[in-house]
Amino acid sequence: MQHLPKVLHGLGEIDPRTLQTQGLLFLDHPYVVPGGRFNEMYGWDSYFIIRGLLRDGRVDLARDMVENFFFEIEHYGGVLNANRTYYLSRSQPPFLTSMILGVYDADKAAGKNDQAWLQRAYQDAGKDYQLWVHEPHLAGSTGLSRYFDFGTGPAPEELHNDPGYYRAVAGYYVVHPTAATGHLLLEKTASAEAGPPFSLEVCSGEEIASQQSAGCTHVKDLQLTPEFYKADRSMRESGFDPSFRFGPYDGDTQYYAPVCLNSLLYKTEKDLEQMATLLGKPAEARQWAQRAQARREAIDKYLWDPQRGLFFDYDFRQGARSTYHYITTFYPLWAGLATPEQARALERNLRILEHPGGLAMSDQQTGVQWDLPYGWAPTQLLAIEGLRRYGFNEDANRLSYKFLSMVDENFRRDGTIREKYNVVTRSDETKVSVGYEANVIGFGWTNAAFLALLHELPQDWVERLKRLPAPPATAQ
Repeated sequence: MQHLPKVLHGLGEIDPRTLQTQGLLFLDHPYVVPGGRFNEMYGWDSYFIIRGLLRDGRVDLARDMVENFFFEIEHYGGVLNANRTYYLSRSQPPFLTSMILGVYDADKAAGKNDQAWLQRAYQDAGKDYQLWVHEPHLAGSTGLSRYFDFGTGPAPEELHNDPGYYRAVAGYYVVHPTAATGHLLLEKTASAEAGPPFSLEVCSGEEIASQQSAGCTHVKDLQLTPEFYKADRSMRESGFDPSFRFGPYDGDTQYYAPVCLNSLLYKTEKDLEQMATLLGKPAEARQWAQRAQARREAIDKYLWDPQRGLFFDYDFRQGARSTYHYITTFYPLWAGLATPEQARALERNLRILEHPGGLAMSDQQTGVQWDLPYGWAPTQLLAIEGLRRYGFNEDANRLSYKFLSMVDENFRRDGTIREKYNVVTRSDETKVSVGYEANVIGFGWTNAAFLALLHELPQDWVERLKRLPAPPATAQ
């Protein structure tokens, strides 16, 4: 075991590249990993895993995982993307207060009202919240927040796990020169922040740097810009790695105020208000309520599009809302910040993303895993619970059945639970063209979301699931 070179009080206080060796960071309690190659404790995966543990009566293990987040805040400077040294520069979507209240409510239901534990949780959650409401996590002058990784250059885990990813991204920019501005360098530089140079065989009829590539042309000494790598790292803080939501390969992530992050921060503020009330701190509770109201007003101003009836991310550099349809438009329902009128508009627009297996991430087939045709358990759960919260139970039941039946059919076919599904073909097939191609078996949040959705489903819908015919056997 090795010690970090100094005590950390915040993320980004140490450049992980300066560490002699990279490795797993110590946590002092047991935890559940997502599965497959993801064999550490992740920031937002853990919320859904904890939901499953609580549903299964494993309250002690759920509390252990929350305690590990307290340890990260107190010893590593914040909730980490995951407990590896190369994640010391970024966090993940803020679900900590949702985890805390889930465990606290489970304990209380069992007759244990641990006010001392809640006080410690309240203090650490407040520290974690501060990350998101100060520079550089502020989205310009909007009053909203953004994803931002403190590190520079290529993400080390991507270089290790998928060394061809950045080359493929550079190739995309070569053949789409209108998208390349600010993302691609045509001459090699010595800057470490620009990452390694690439040499590519480009087969396209488009031009770049006055080189006509009718047929195939050899292009050398290309590099992605430091700005691209900042966006790439920040995209990984969002958990959606990658999509084309913030531009191709999320190349402009740091310039957006995202619907998902700000909805989760609104819920965090409301959760901290609730904790302050439970702890007998009325003045602090009022402050949290005021912060939540201010964020709600900013979300309504910048992220809500009344003409289209959807929430969109906001490009604060350009001063314009995105037009990219994304499943995070339903996060305000789950967080409880949407008005009844906004909720009705969102419900009418379900058709944009709804498919035979549930809700797709987007309506754009870009070849990466967080866009069409893929659906993921965590976002299904949040969207469906948001619909239930506003009384759209028929939609919630229908979408739950679509997703649960798809997962069930695939499980009965090959005996596995996967991290993501193709909601168009209702299968676990993945044909990702660039980036992470695997579809990991086991997966924590799929198991957990399945349990949560199943237990929220009315009994007549559960009976329909039980009567599903056996799927055809897979050819050997």
